Amino acid sequence: MNFLYDKHSHFNLANLATFANIVSGIFAIYFITHYNFLFASIFAWFAGGFDILDGKIARKYKLSTQFGIQLDSYADFLSFVIVPSMFIYFAVVDSENFGWYAPLIIFAFSYYVISGLRRLITFNINSNEGEVEKYFVGVPTPLGAILLWSTYLIYLTGMISEVFVLFLMIIIGYLLNSKVKIKHL
Repeated sequence: MNFLYDKHSHFNLANLATFANIVSGIFAIYFITHYNFLFASIFAWFAGGFDILDGKIARKYKLSTQFGIQLDSYADFLSFVIVPSMFIYFAVVDSENFGWYAPLIIFAFSYYVISGLRRLITFNINSNEGEVEKYFVGVPTPLGAILLWSTYLIYLTGMISEVFVLFLMIIIGYLLNSKVKIKHL
């Protein structure tokens, strides 16, 4: 069991938590595509929990490596960019009658996914093993996912329309790469 605390093992404790994040994201996608938004939400929140856990484990046991940094970003892309995008699509705009706003749908989803990917790549380029900055520059992708989730909850109340959800998705996508500073927890 020494591999769990071996910094160079791809299956150390921190990376196992990241793999659990990925598996949770995969299950969330499964449930999204079967229109079971409750279970999709539960697995999306599990992914978030594992994302917090992997970082804390990596710092506590000094398991941070370039492999772990890259793995974490791939997990974040799946769980906090792809999953919430699919959630919004299937839960809010999935319709055979897109009408006039089809170009807006394509733009909003493409922009959010590209913005999330760009955010994660920029983060990786600027990351060093074992170092944690005091502030994130730009909204981190897990917070972007929470903002999209909150948008969905507001949509459920009937207070905002599908089109407004799409505009908020674009704004959140912009914030991912903005200069706004968010304190690291």
